[in-house]
Amino acid sequence: MRSIVIFGAGELGGSLARQLAAADMASRVVLVDDARSVAEGKALDIRQASPVDRYSTAVEGTDDPGVAVGADALVIADRVAAPAGVQSSEWQGDAAVGLLQRLAYLNPRALLLCAGARQLDLVERGVRELGLARERLVGSAPEGLRAAIVSMTSLEAGCPPSEISLIVVGRPPGEIIVPWEDASIGGRRASDVLSPPAITRLDGRLGRLWPPGPLTLASAATRLLRSAATRSRHSIGAFVAVTREEGDRGRVAMLPIVVSGSSVTAVLRPTLSTRDRVRLDTVLMR
Repeated sequence: MRSIVIFGAGELGGSLARQLAAADMASRVVLVDDARSVAEGKALDIRQASPVDRYSTAVEGTDDPGVAVGADALVIADRVAAPAGVQSSEWQGDAAVGLLQRLAYLNPRALLLCAGARQLDLVERGVRELGLARERLVGSAPEGLRAAIVSMTSLEAGCPPSEISLIVVGRPPGEIIVPWEDASIGGRRASDVLSPPAITRLDGRLGRLWPPGPLTLASAATRLLRSAATRSRHSIGAFVAVTREEGDRGRVAMLPIVVSGSSVTAVLRPTLSTRDRVRLDTVLMR
């Protein structure tokens, strides 16, 4: 990728800019925030670390949203300061929808990525109210949740996280579904490695893993953008709209996707048990 622009220089936005720079996956990363001096300061800190960490990404800070023009990916993260009366500094609500609409107008081809844990509604409103294609607008927080579940499962199974393959579907925090029959541990079915009580314990802890913290969210967004940049065929957990043709009224859910370049190329519908299928269908029809 030539250019990635991050809207919001808060803890998530700053962490994401640092991780993207260290990954050297883009020629240019820009932090945009109304608190211009903070955005410029964080960009300067990242640039000064480049000789030590050996990356060549140019990192800039500004308050001008016009830098969205021509970028390959536009990321909506968190502001330096939360608006009055709002607990989280993540872009959300009507202000976030307005920003998303402006970005879609400024750059009609870039991938639009919502990196925050509280931006499921933003993805949904972007598709439903603004008419944005689901192939262009996704959220990356579910990949952070998936990574946390993998770590927790590795402790239960007594094996490295690298040996675990699983996906997560549903709508957090109330409906987080791990299809254990499709998961694998060390090349074996997870349900053959983990006892039923162990799976019950893991399922009981899933809700407490939400929301992921800023560093985990930044790592998740970095993974998705890396997958887009390299055109990898590996799936990534994401917030993505489910089309009406698929029978779910266009609601947004956590599902594994494949992303390449500036668009989602596949939304994967995993094989679920009857119980998990009913849970997923119920939450999508609400």
